[in-house]
Order: sequence, then C-alpha cells, then structure tokens
Amino acid sequence: MIFSIIAGSYIAILAFLGFKGYDITTLILLAAVAGVMYLILNKELPGIGAKKRFELVNGSGVKVSRPVSFDDIGGQEAAKREFQEALEFIKNEEQVKKLGIRPLKGILLTGPPGTGKTLLAKAGAHYTGSTFISTSGSEFVEMYAGVGAQRVRKLFQEARETARQRNQKSAVIFIDEVEVLGAKRGQNTNHHEYDQTLNQLLVEMDGLNVQDDVRILVLGATNRPDLLDEALMRPGRFDRVVRMDLPDKQGRVQILQIHTAGKPIDKTVDIEKLAKETFGFSGAHLESLVNEAAILALREGASTIGLQHFREAIDKVMLGEKLDRRPNATELRRIAIHEVGHALASELARSGSVSSVTITSRGKALGYMRQSPQDDQYLWTQEDLQKQIRIALAGAEAEEICLGTRSTGCQNDLQQAVKLAKQIIASGMSELNTVSIEDLPESVVFRTVQKIIESEAKVLHALLTERKEILLACAEHLLDQEKLDGEFIRERLAAEEAA
Repeated sequence: MIFSIIAGSYIAILAFLGFKGYDITTLILLAAVAGVMYLILNKELPGIGAKKRFELVNGSGVKVSRPVSFDDIGGQEAAKREFQEALEFIKNEEQVKKLGIRPLKGILLTGPPGTGKTLLAKAGAHYTGSTFISTSGSEFVEMYAGVGAQRVRKLFQEARETARQRNQKSAVIFIDEVEVLGAKRGQNTNHHEYDQTLNQLLVEMDGLNVQDDVRILVLGATNRPDLLDEALMRPGRFDRVVRMDLPDKQGRVQILQIHTAGKPIDKTVDIEKLAKETFGFSGAHLESLVNEAAILALREGASTIGLQHFREAIDKVMLGEKLDRRPNATELRRIAIHEVGHALASELARSGSVSSVTITSRGKALGYMRQSPQDDQYLWTQEDLQKQIRIALAGAEAEEICLGTRSTGCQNDLQQAVKLAKQIIASGMSELNTVSIEDLPESVVFRTVQKIIESEAKVLHALLTERKEILLACAEHLLDQEKLDGEFIRERLAAEEAA
C-alpha cells in the first residue's frame, strides 16, 4: 500500500517535471533501479530472487494425505526418545512453568543423509500440535546484500502470524541444510552476505521470548555439524543435538515393516533376512528398496512382491540399473574368475558370508560379490582386518592363479586393501605397535603397509591355489548363469572337505 502511494506520487512528479520541459531521464532510471531492488527484497521479481513462500505443512496450502507421526519412523528409537523429551517442554507448558524450566529454543538433528531427519521434524510438529514451517538454508543466501537477513526476519514473522491465525500457541521452524545458513563466519572473504544472514538468525534465536503468545522452536538438520558457527551451537540457541545414525539390524526390520505394510508381499519373503542383507542402508535406501522391488514385480506382471524382486532391488539400490554394455567373452571369463575369487576368500574367512555373485554390469561395476553380514559389526580385531584384506586381494590373486596376469579391474580392490592395512597401523596392531600414523614418515608407512599386504597375499595365494578346481568350476557356472548363489559355493567347498 505504502509502495503504491510513493510510486504514484513519484510518477505524478515526473509527469509535472516533464511537462515543464525538464530532462527526467536520470530520475526515471533511479526509479527503475529502486523498483527492481524493492521487488528483489520482497521476492516478487520472477527470475531474480523468485517468490517462493516457505512451505507450510498441514492446512497451509500444502495438501498432505495424513500427518506424520513418530510411528512412521523406524530404526531411530534413541533419537525419538530424546526428541520427544525436548518437545514435552512445548506440549506441557503448565508443568514446565511449575518446575521453572526454560523451554528449549533450538534442536539440531545430525546424521547421514536419508536417516529421517525431516520426517522426525514433521512428526515433532504433529506431536505438539504446532504450526510447521519448512525451508532450506540455501533459500536465504543470495548475491544481494541484506536479502538473506530480511528473509530470516520474514520466516520468524510468518511463523508467528500463521500460528495466531490457526489459534495455535507454538510454531516449529525446520531449516534443512542449516550448514549453508549457519556456516562459520569469516569463511567467505569475498562477500559478507553469508555473515549478515547468520547474524540475523543468531539475533532471532537469541531474542525468542519464552513468554511470547507464540512459542517458536527452531529445528535444524545437517550432516556436517562441524561446519556450523560456534555461536549457533551454544545453549540458548541450539540447546540439544540429536544424533540420527544409520539403523542397526532391528531398526532396519522396523523400517522394512513400515514400508511393506499394505503391500502384497509374498510369503517367501523374510523381513529379518532382508534386514540382515542390507547392512549400511539408511531409511531412504530401504524405502527405495521396497519401491524398486514393487516396480520389478510390476514389470513381470506378478501379483505379489517376491524374494527374487527384493534381491534384484538390493543390487539396484547399491549399484544402479543393469547396463546394456556387455564385455567380450575373454573379459567375461576374467570377471567371473575375479568375482569368484572374492567369494571363495569370503567363505573361507567366514562360512555363510556370501549372498550372491554376479557378472551383470551395474553402474561402474562389471561384476559384484555381495556379502551377507552375520551381525552388525562396529569393532574389528586384527584378525578381522586381515581377513578383509584377503577378500579385497582375492580377485587379483584369482586372476593371476588362473590366467597368469592381473587386470585394471583390481585397482579399487588394492586401494581398499591399502586402506585396511593403514587401519591396522593406526590401531596399533602392526609391528610398529602403538603409534600415531600421522606422525610417521611416509616411507615407514609405505613399507609397513607393503609388508602387511604381502603377508596376507602369500596366505591367500596358497588357499586359492589349493582350491583352483573349485574356483574354475564356480567361474564356469557363473559364466553360464550370470548369477551365482552363495549356497552353490558352500556346497562345492563342503564336498571338497568331505572328500
């Protein structure tokens, strides 16, 4: 309204001066520049700072099928408990006042991508009955000075106004990728817009009055908490840090049960076994796994989603879609020997560890041996690491034993073996005993790594040479079928032991 009055008055003055014969070109240019800057600051100019309202969830222009609850989030029991406790300060206002507790102003959710940070934030808003406003850190930073700071002010203003319109006493502001908005000050020396935007966020969070008619809780999500400014992390701003790690086996079971609910799952599908074979998967990976399995079932025209669909989906989520390229016969034979070498070494290290072996090209992989971990493992002994080195070297050793030469397909395996050997040194398990690997000369590290790898390669060479016939037989079967189940290899090894 005020802008319209000023603009109309200015146009009238220009018309009067033009009528009197004055040169008004400069005044017109100034008016144009002022108008453009106004539109940019208010995000109403298409193409530059394009108008994009913060996302209001549940009844504010964004239609959702149903609110997200904590029951929709699996595999994060510890994080949910800590988060719900923090939300009780908003939900039980009277009890909080009696105990003299200062409500938390901010909660930071950290963890790898896909672990459910956004879902947890939405569930928190539903749990407290709060207005939920979602945005991203990248929405606040632009090349124009002052734009980001103004958007921060408008975000908090919009949260309060929306809550009042709905007659709600609290609002939750969720900022995804908060490390973009809250990065350490002074990092960008070319432009201070980043610092100004962060300063405004610090002011807004520090100035949150717990006695306001609308209480605001700021939720931030990041997988790089080390990038955040220390002033943002202090108590009174982000009071709590809730860590969301990759789910363990039981957590993966819960997540798979959530995503398979209501779907026509075949009776042969064992959720416990699927959870065991998906070590290292995040919640997003598991959701994608179930979805890809359903798509594969649709392609085949199947009425239920079977175990074969889930197994194929696991490979697809891990490595990508099958590729049209097909190596020639000589290359395929080398790939088959290479992958069976990995599988034999894995079975010799721990029986039952191989789930499947394939020579179907996916992503950057020409072949792949998929292991089935017995249990989620977080600590490794020296023996464990030595076995992992043997498994990594087994492809190259199998090629050399059966074909006489190695190939470039061994490159990543050798890098993995070197990484494991350095882990042995860093953990004080090598002949160097307790050392700081960062303080060691590179030549010492190189010689020690070389000695560890040569020692394991010698042991592995003897093991595979002794079982060369099994290696070749399994490779021929893999060439014929393109995929080999771990049970096939175990049967061959058992028959050899019985003989």
